[in-house]
Amino acid sequence: MRIVLSNIGTYGDIHPLIAIALELKRRGHTPVMALPNVYRPKIEPLGIEFHPIRPDIDPADTRLVAMVYDVKKGTETGLREFLFPSLRETYADLLDAATNPIRADLLLLGELNYAGPLVAEITGIPWASYVLAPLSFFSAFDPPVLPMYPRLARADRTIPGMGRAIRRLARLVSRKWPQPIYDLRRELGLPRGPNPLFDAKHSPYLVLALFSHLLGHEQRDWPPKTLIAGFCFYDAENGDASLPAHLKQFLASGPAPLVFTLGSAAVLAAGRFYEYSARAAIKVGMRAVLLIGNDERNRPRNPLPESICVAQYAPYSQLFPHAALIIHQGGVGTTAQCLKAGKPQLIMPYSHDQPDNARRMRRLKVARTIFRKDYTPVRVARKIRSILEKPLYARRAASIPARLAHEDGIKTACDALEQLCAKTRRK
Repeated sequence: MRIVLSNIGTYGDIHPLIAIALELKRRGHTPVMALPNVYRPKIEPLGIEFHPIRPDIDPADTRLVAMVYDVKKGTETGLREFLFPSLRETYADLLDAATNPIRADLLLLGELNYAGPLVAEITGIPWASYVLAPLSFFSAFDPPVLPMYPRLARADRTIPGMGRAIRRLARLVSRKWPQPIYDLRRELGLPRGPNPLFDAKHSPYLVLALFSHLLGHEQRDWPPKTLIAGFCFYDAENGDASLPAHLKQFLASGPAPLVFTLGSAAVLAAGRFYEYSARAAIKVGMRAVLLIGNDERNRPRNPLPESICVAQYAPYSQLFPHAALIIHQGGVGTTAQCLKAGKPQLIMPYSHDQPDNARRMRRLKVARTIFRKDYTPVRVARKIRSILEKPLYARRAASIPARLAHEDGIKTACDALEQLCAKTRRK
């Protein structure tokens, strides 16, 4: 089958798609990656067909990233100032990818591609959707942490009906946001349809939950065709999953270090995270790795001791198993790699799904959290000591890889896509 895989987002949003595309290719299918053009150098070396869609992502636009990762307005900003102004361009680009030069047999769409369900509806091409974190379902029975109202999460287990109240609040606050989608649907001659932010983004044929049962279980109010497949791991850079030489040498030269990272997006709004992280590592007397990304402003200004290694990028799958503790922003991709490595975590969430992911890690007793406003060298050092001095965190984290070993997200997802395609062809 020819399957178009599409989303708009960070590495954490795209890496699972790459993992699935590579497996589909191995099985003899033709995957087509319809992504922002910034990802072309990452896809084409893999021998996978690439089709650019707008809006493109400018890694140098730190102003937008900072707004998108604002805890109060981040989600609204990302939708109303980045995705929705380019909605018609996204629709046109994806329509072209789905029909030219050959009509696709199936679409696999991420929830940030809000033009995707419209393309599927107009063309009649069967489609599946995928989500990466339980927050995406906004379940009343497993209510998420809303970044702008984090205190509500403390009451969801003690006040009857709080989960429903949280879900209603999320819909109320965002009720005007999807108007551009309704406008485009009207122009295309389509009915208004269900809420694009909560309902229409989920396929009626198949919804792939690309996360582990460790994060969440099926709920009564999830979409009816949901399948929890498991994590789909991929973290190579242009097909290369090896560690930088200087980092590999550093890891071999001493005891397990602390690892500080902010993923692929929050790293563009790091502020003083890496400076404070270096100082915290020195305070606790431990070696550390700082993954600073491509923004040289993240490099600490003061000279660093030999006990601290700085790298722009390293595949988490190769680095995290060497860590004593991983300090990160709580993105689901980073969190999944921490679980796979069996390492305890200290999470400083920004926005979107990150506060909810952090709470789920606390429930697993593999992590503690710290607010961004509290991220100072003294407080971080105190948190690090509190985690490393309690065997519970390391013991619980070390038990996770064996539990994940029973899940194969890539195989489960690809099996389900093949079954869906075969079913729709028979019809």
